[in-house]
Amino acid sequence: ADLYERTAQELAQQGLGCECLGGGRLSHRPEERKIHVYGYSVGFGRADHSVTTEKLKAEYPDYEITWADEGY
Repeated sequence: ADLYERTAQELAQQGLGCECLGGGRLSHRPEERKIHVYGYSVGFGRADHSVTTEKLKAEYPDYEITWADEGY
């Protein structure tokens, strides 16, 4: 929520708006080149982790990137 609020304020200063579509968590293991997307936000609900995963794969093509709806 802190990141969203800060980003929303920065965008508002530029005359833009935003909407949070959900949240989750990341497990980043750089030594293994792995990122796992999981969980949800109590306040914002669960994000579509498949979308997040595809964006991460585009940015980190040399990583193994996985996701699951389980976990908090």
